[in-house]
Amino acid sequence: MSEIDILSFGETMTMLVAEQTGDLAAVRHFEKRIAGADSNVAIGLSRLGFNVAWLSRVGNDSMGRFVIDSLQQEGVDCRHVTVDPAYPTGFQFKSLELEGADPVVEYFRRGSAASHLSVNDIVPALLKARHLHATGIPAALSATCRELSQTLMIQMRESGRSVSFDPNLRPSLWSSQAEMIREVNHLASLADWVMPGLAEGELLTGRDTPADIAQFYLDKGVEAVVIKLGAKGAYYRTQLNQAFVPGVPVPQVIDTVGAGDGFAVGVISALLENLDFAQATARGNWIGAQAVQSRGDMEGLPTRAALQAAESTAESTNAPRRQTA
Repeated sequence: MSEIDILSFGETMTMLVAEQTGDLAAVRHFEKRIAGADSNVAIGLSRLGFNVAWLSRVGNDSMGRFVIDSLQQEGVDCRHVTVDPAYPTGFQFKSLELEGADPVVEYFRRGSAASHLSVNDIVPALLKARHLHATGIPAALSATCRELSQTLMIQMRESGRSVSFDPNLRPSLWSSQAEMIREVNHLASLADWVMPGLAEGELLTGRDTPADIAQFYLDKGVEAVVIKLGAKGAYYRTQLNQAFVPGVPVPQVIDTVGAGDGFAVGVISALLENLDFAQATARGNWIGAQAVQSRGDMEGLPTRAALQAAESTAESTNAPRRQTA
């Protein structure tokens, strides 16, 4: 295996997206895509040229083959995705909404192949990755997935690798809100970079300002906290500095799903390229803005060429003008 830049893990589902608006029960035609916050980030980072390995399980079924084929077409390394003969691939239905309204999503994932991920799926080659990206979703799927999440984060950080964490709260998957808060905060404490949304941060910490939410995690030993503020942009805080970074205006919001995953792609890619937190947050804002302008969870995530063109334009726009006599 060639050197792995980033390891990501979790569940990728087949997604059936309505091709007409209205109640899902009345929709007759759907388009087949894939969905999963963790794999959205993997795809986004792969499009930027990183070597991304994906750890997961799918069923021995047509949906599982579709998931693997779709990820491989995006350049994601799926050699450590197990085809499980006993359990099915999870799937979901997603409504079609107009003018950027949040879609209705119905999940069919209980008992899926990915929910049976465990520490037995870890192989030494994966632990050689430069960086691990984790979210709170796998930990909500099952006890074995939770153990996998914790083990990967601990082992990678103890090995000197960087670890990022997006809470990505899914309350319906947890037995109680109290359990969700406890377990997600524990995982966050195992990361270097924590990236909650503002509402998530308020719920998880009981604090109501970005600065106080960030301090909650800094006190647990993380290096930096970057808080998503929607259209307003984002706020980052480290032990040394803090700042608000304004959002990127968009002409039209088409689909908000996946915006946070795009933000994570921007922050992670920039930090792995040794940019500072202000630059990383700005890139996260820009990629998140691209994501909301396309229908689909990851269709709007940019290529490296598109990112370079945008950053070159921004640099020339912000460059100081030469004085003339």
